[in-house]
Amino acid sequence: MVENLPKRKPNRLKNFDYSTNGMYFVTICTKEKQKILWATNEFAVNDGCGAVGANSVRQQEVVPLSVYGKEVDKAINGIEFNYPQIHVENYVIMPNHIHLLLNIDRGNDGRTLFAPTISRVIKQFKGIITKQIGKPIFQRSFHDHIIRGQGDYETVYTYIDSNPSRWREDVFYIE
Repeated sequence: MVENLPKRKPNRLKNFDYSTNGMYFVTICTKEKQKILWATNEFAVNDGCGAVGANSVRQQEVVPLSVYGKEVDKAINGIEFNYPQIHVENYVIMPNHIHLLLNIDRGNDGRTLFAPTISRVIKQFKGIITKQIGKPIFQRSFHDHIIRGQGDYETVYTYIDSNPSRWREDVFYIE
């Protein structure tokens, strides 16, 4: 029976070292794309009343996060604590997925620093959330894109920032 199942396409770029210095755009979807990360499915503008941000790096546009969304937000903000060589440049928490723009910088001062792979970081990130919530909420894998140049960086950064306001046009949007 197993031979009848479709073969998964490899998600990672073959022979690329995902622990090298660079920028990585990562998308992680919830299981079955369930809309469980926002407390509401509608986009809300910050009313100044302390709503939790869907995009906590740039508090321009915010929506109330669900209990699960708040755990995801805490875990994202813990990445730099767990991995000092990794900086979260930007991120957004959407109803059924998250986008992260991660920067690995192992330094150039001659010291050998351990830099985990993106896969390791995401695995630990998902594990922390699973432990806090008590069940896994994300799909098994994730999508990544290696940022190639300033133009690519700016495009991804802008995409992350504008994602909440364009939720209804998003490829992950589900009625």
